[in-house]
Amino acid sequence: MFDTLSDRLAATFKNLRGKGRLSEADIDATARDIRIALLEADVALPVVRAFIKQVKERALGSEVSGALNPAQQIIKIVNEELISILGGETRRLRYAKTGPTVIMLAGLQGAGKTTLAGKLGHWLKSQKHTPLLVACDLQRPNAVNQLGVVAERAGVAFYGPEPGNGVGDPVKVARDSIEYAKQKQYDVVIVDTAGRLGIDAEMMQQAADIRAAVQPDEVLFVVDAMVGQDAVTTAQAFLEGVDFTGVVLSKLDGDARGGAALSVAHVTGRQIMFASNGEKVDEFDAFHPDRMASRILGMGDMLSLIEKAEQTFSQAEAEKMASKLQGGGKDFTLDDFLGQLEQVQKMGSISKLLGMLPGMGQIRDQINNIDDKDVNRVGAIIKSMTPAERTDPKIINGSRRLRIAKGSGVQVGEVNSLVERFFEARKMMSAMASGKGIPGMPGIPGMGGGGKKSAKKAPAAKGRKKSGNPLKRAQEEAAAAERRALGPAGGQEAAPGGAFGLGAGKGPADFELPKEFKDLL
Repeated sequence: MFDTLSDRLAATFKNLRGKGRLSEADIDATARDIRIALLEADVALPVVRAFIKQVKERALGSEVSGALNPAQQIIKIVNEELISILGGETRRLRYAKTGPTVIMLAGLQGAGKTTLAGKLGHWLKSQKHTPLLVACDLQRPNAVNQLGVVAERAGVAFYGPEPGNGVGDPVKVARDSIEYAKQKQYDVVIVDTAGRLGIDAEMMQQAADIRAAVQPDEVLFVVDAMVGQDAVTTAQAFLEGVDFTGVVLSKLDGDARGGAALSVAHVTGRQIMFASNGEKVDEFDAFHPDRMASRILGMGDMLSLIEKAEQTFSQAEAEKMASKLQGGGKDFTLDDFLGQLEQVQKMGSISKLLGMLPGMGQIRDQINNIDDKDVNRVGAIIKSMTPAERTDPKIINGSRRLRIAKGSGVQVGEVNSLVERFFEARKMMSAMASGKGIPGMPGIPGMGGGGKKSAKKAPAAKGRKKSGNPLKRAQEEAAAAERRALGPAGGQEAAPGGAFGLGAGKGPADFELPKEFKDLL
């Protein structure tokens, strides 16, 4: 969603690099480019004005004028101001001290409240809570059935006593759900209310009545991140009518301009608490302003990537894989390789995971072209092998490769490629696990060398050719003996090391560096 904004900001900062000092004209030009980038991203005009004012004030101050690298200082200022506009610190849910915590969802029709209720329930369940989804949207056709299906998919409890489709009192359902939750010992109640088409006074009053009936601990305004500047108008209307306590962004994986995300928190004074970025129930997480600002500026989001890995990979499994690789990698089989691929798949889309790495914005097109079905194809190839072939891929000959290709529905070339890539990956992972660095790459300080290379033996030094004439050879040997007796002063052959100024008679064992060299080292 923020790709266009990221590209524009990256181009702006690129123009600043290489400048030792920034003039007022440079700062004005940079501020103008940032303003255009934000407006093109559909950020609300009041937000843009406040943002540019803060950036210019700080950029023209001593903060940048005295900096060693003004370009990096400007990027730091923009990053900090982005974090501030997005809400500053991460806002956590407030839980009730006694009784079930009540969370009420409100928002426009089509914003994705019902789907988001299931995602929030699934997220709370992963946080060791026992949530209950309550169907209070009794106007929209099949809204009650939809919430029931979403609750089942998320693996959480559902309460929907009324059939909906215009039948039933949503305020009564909301009130009764609290007693039901207390009886069944659910500690969080998520109330899904009816959506509104624009600013509907009657429906807004209904939402206010539900709020008065259940006294929610949190009222979350669900906003479609693809709506644009209209989200700000809607948010202000809901703030006056229902008075929400936090914002949830849905459809953050869309390709529309994401100005709503940068505008709502600043205009309403209510922080963004959660963000939904996909269709699956697990594609939902807490919103971190600092991480989102880092993504927008192309710095990646390593913390979120690490958290995903910690949730997916078990420590015992990781230690088991490490021990297999430490022993030269011979125990690492294609079954292990498939297991690792499946673990990565559980973390989500590979293109999204790569997008969290710093600097990946430069190859965004290549990342977006990655097809997750390729991993499924690799899995099909491995599963078409016998246990013996997975354990020892070296036995896979031509006829076996043909059988595997037919069994997995691929070409023989793909089987060949997979086997070759497996051996290369095993070699590389084994080298990294044993601290030898990556084969074929220069050694990194503290990481070992770049793999073993066969050192070429230096050719043996050729001595002085001996004459074939016995008389002449005897004369040469006598002359050589006389030169050795005279030593370096009277002969041509110097003592070991003498030619390099190490002193006569001093060999490598008794050589010592001069004091100046020692001090330098």
